This record gives sequence, C-alpha cells and structure tokens, in this order.
Amino acid sequence: MKYMVLAAAVLFGSMAAAHELTPTYPKFNPSYLSGVSVTRMKLWNRREDVSYYELALYDEQWKPLPFATTNRLIQLEYLQSKSFEVYVRDSDLEKLEYICTTSKLLKDDVDSTGITSRICSRVK
Repeated sequence: MKYMVLAAAVLFGSMAAAHELTPTYPKFNPSYLSGVSVTRMKLWNRREDVSYYELALYDEQWKPLPFATTNRLIQLEYLQSKSFEVYVRDSDLEKLEYICTTSKLLKDDVDSTGITSRICSRVK
C-alpha cells in the first residue's frame, strides 16, 4: 500500500501546475499619494485551464484588507505574465501579511475536478 501511494505521488506530483506571483517577499515604497505605499508585483500563468486570477490582501488571521490596484480580477492567458502595482494605506501596511492571487474558473470551463490554486507572497 505504501508503494502504491508513493508511486501515485511521483506520477501525479509532476503534473500539478500553478501560477506564480513574484516577488516572494515584496517591499513597499512611498507612493505619489500621501499616506499610501506601493509595491510592484508580477503574475505568471502556468495553467492552461485558467485565464482569470483574483487579487486579495490579508492580515495574519487571513482577514481581508482594503487596497487599490488597476484590476482586482486579472485576465491572463496561458504562459503570459503581467506586472501590476498594489497600493495600501500606511495605516493598513502594519497589518498586511499576505498578497495573494487565486485562480478563478469559469463555470463553463470546469473540466474534471475544477481545482483552484492560491499563491501568496509574504510581506513580513
């Protein structure tokens, strides 16, 4: 039984693909707005079955935090990348722990399992 589980992990483990979010540990800098900081992130889509990703910011208890960006829902085709900026109030920057992107599947595009992926960069 152990060998079957190990064989399944080896065979199917290499097939898993997710998207990428960089940098892993982003640094915030003052923006042109008073009391607001900004960081630049890059998202890369490694999933053929996904074209949309949702951006969200969380504190250490995984509670959502307010932020600003050009698009909270990012459309990105397979093997494409996109850079974007995230703006956060300085008062919320002290609470900010994670910047995350979550894959969003369209109802019509769900093939078999419809697995979503969430990738996070840690601020602190």
